[in-house]
Amino acid sequence: MQQYHELLARILAEGRPRADRTGVGTIGIFGHHMRFDLAAGFPLLTTKKLHFKSIVWELAWFLQGRTDNQWLNERGVTIWNEWATAEQCARFGRAPGDLGPIYGHQWRNFGATRLPDGSYARDGFDQIAWLLGELQRNPTSRRLILTGWNPREAGEVALPPCHTLCQFYVQDGRLSCQLYQRSADCFLGVPFNIASYALLIHVMADCAGLQPGEFLHTLGDAHIYSNHLAQVRELLSRSPRPLPRLRLARRLSAPWDLRYEDVILEGYDPWPAIPAPVAV
Repeated sequence: MQQYHELLARILAEGRPRADRTGVGTIGIFGHHMRFDLAAGFPLLTTKKLHFKSIVWELAWFLQGRTDNQWLNERGVTIWNEWATAEQCARFGRAPGDLGPIYGHQWRNFGATRLPDGSYARDGFDQIAWLLGELQRNPTSRRLILTGWNPREAGEVALPPCHTLCQFYVQDGRLSCQLYQRSADCFLGVPFNIASYALLIHVMADCAGLQPGEFLHTLGDAHIYSNHLAQVRELLSRSPRPLPRLRLARRLSAPWDLRYEDVILEGYDPWPAIPAPVAV
């Protein structure tokens, strides 16, 4: 994960102060690129421990098209709680825990009709099902796109999608993916994003009869919050350890069948976690 350390070091060296929506304040840069070869190991950060269970269940939640925070909480995942409060949801006329048209909705029901009660008809475009079919029947297509950004609905949620668009690419039986992320909380969010999309590559490759290739990560507004600077310096003082390996315990019938029990992580030996407050 030297690529990630280089990102943090670059922001510390080149980042300029910027005001932000949360009022916390950041230092940031615009534009950064990282590349991870999944054959070299699973890119799960080792210089601080990550809650891998949250990464897996969140991805499963996206792939099922869910937007209800209670489902995550029932599985011990709390990473969306700050955006699922009664106050946050009431801003959009939704009940507590209903996050609205975020990732799962866009991935599985893009462009769906909004009904008078605020729910959505199941008449949208299922991007995940389409993508899987295209990987199987037309793997050299240059249109293997998955998008989470819907301009019409971006203002209808407390946190519009940060990881907005990715493109898949098949070469020599290996599946790669490049992600464009418009906004990147580089201490808390980006390590989760790297692992989540690396896992998505494993899942889609498994379902399409391919092998995992590379994950390419392009960041737009890449920032460190002002109340994370001490934590970043502590992390950079630690030496990365060998990456773990990842395999799936069974052949998935479809990406949305993913469960935490399906993912086997071997050899993860991280440094201790470094707590930091989330900016809402």
